Amino acid sequence: MSRDSLMIRVAGISRRVATAAVAILSMAALSACQGIYDLPLPGGAASGGDVYRVTAEFADVLDLVPQSSVKVNQVTVGTVEKIELNGWTARITVRLPDSVKLPKNAVAELKQTSLLGEKYVQFEPPTAVAPVGTLRNGDNIPLAHTGRNTEVEEVLSALSLLLNGGGVAQLKVIETELSHALGGNETQIRDLIVQLNTFVGGLDKQKSEIIRAIDGIDALSAKIAARKSDLAAALEALPKGLKVLADQRKQLTAMLTALSNLGAVGTRVITSTKADTVANLQALAPVLSQLASAGDSLPKSFQLLLTYPFPDEAVNTMRGDYTNLYATADLDLRTVQQNLGQPGLPTVPVPGLPGVPPLPLPSLPPVPIPSLPPLLPLGPKPKPAPSSCIGAVCLGQGPQGSGSGSTDYSWLSLMQTGGAA
Repeated sequence: MSRDSLMIRVAGISRRVATAAVAILSMAALSACQGIYDLPLPGGAASGGDVYRVTAEFADVLDLVPQSSVKVNQVTVGTVEKIELNGWTARITVRLPDSVKLPKNAVAELKQTSLLGEKYVQFEPPTAVAPVGTLRNGDNIPLAHTGRNTEVEEVLSALSLLLNGGGVAQLKVIETELSHALGGNETQIRDLIVQLNTFVGGLDKQKSEIIRAIDGIDALSAKIAARKSDLAAALEALPKGLKVLADQRKQLTAMLTALSNLGAVGTRVITSTKADTVANLQALAPVLSQLASAGDSLPKSFQLLLTYPFPDEAVNTMRGDYTNLYATADLDLRTVQQNLGQPGLPTVPVPGLPGVPPLPLPSLPPVPIPSLPPLLPLGPKPKPAPSSCIGAVCLGQGPQGSGSGSTDYSWLSLMQTGGAA
């Protein structure tokens, strides 16, 4: 055997050995994996540097695979690192760089780049509520904050249900009937549209009131729900009350009949006394007008009427605890009658009594009486006023006297001058 042929045979044996070794190693590597998804894939965004990992739960991730893109505002910032099953939901682990800041209540949505493009995960702040906190390493986005777009297959499936045995065949009938109903009624339809526009505009302007009314109904419903037991008790007691009313039906009917009769009698009485009532009111009008014109004179007169003959100014004349006043009670019937303005009584002659001789009285020595200082006049000496007599009581001046040191005073002059009693 030549040298060249020997070398060719050795090279062939070496290639077969190397191929067998590569095949054995490949089978061993594949036997250790459960699927192609278990193989680590290189590349992807945020593969180096400072990164953090968060998880998100989805009801269905469709055909999302590891190393899929994670975008924020349509810009690729991270990578899907792992997809695993968590009960009946799917949990994905994404890798994001530290430079990407997201709120703690961020939402995640599964989207597609094009009609037949690849899937990716879109992260964005929430739109229904205000952003809160910051998403950090190890945080989890719950199922309530995740979602996905409608698939093309789902749209085509719904369209097939509509086209196959659906209502498409009825569209021509609907269009024909609409044409017949609207033909020739353009004016009425235009007016209806205007009225609908006005109605909807009014509803829009009163939107706040409608919302407030709905909130009020909600509050009322809550109160009714809170007192459900009381309402149930009232409904249970209602038949008993209705039974009592049914038992007293005759009495209630008699009462209503009596009320009807009373109303008829009252109407007849008011009608018959209408003229007298109006005349009495008209006769009362002058009295009321005079009372109104008197004004405050009537209440002021009570100040003297209730304390006659002493008005309120009588208190100002008393500088101490007494005042000079005397009263004469004349019990003579003729005087009383004259004071009252009646004619005098006829005189009746009375026989005289026999005279009685005077008795001698012993003389007593004189008793010295200390002299009192004269009263100082409060002003010019008023003229003595005639005594005022009312009935049997006459009011006059103060201490009577004459001479250089005597002065007459009356309660009226004292009240007018305001001097000391």
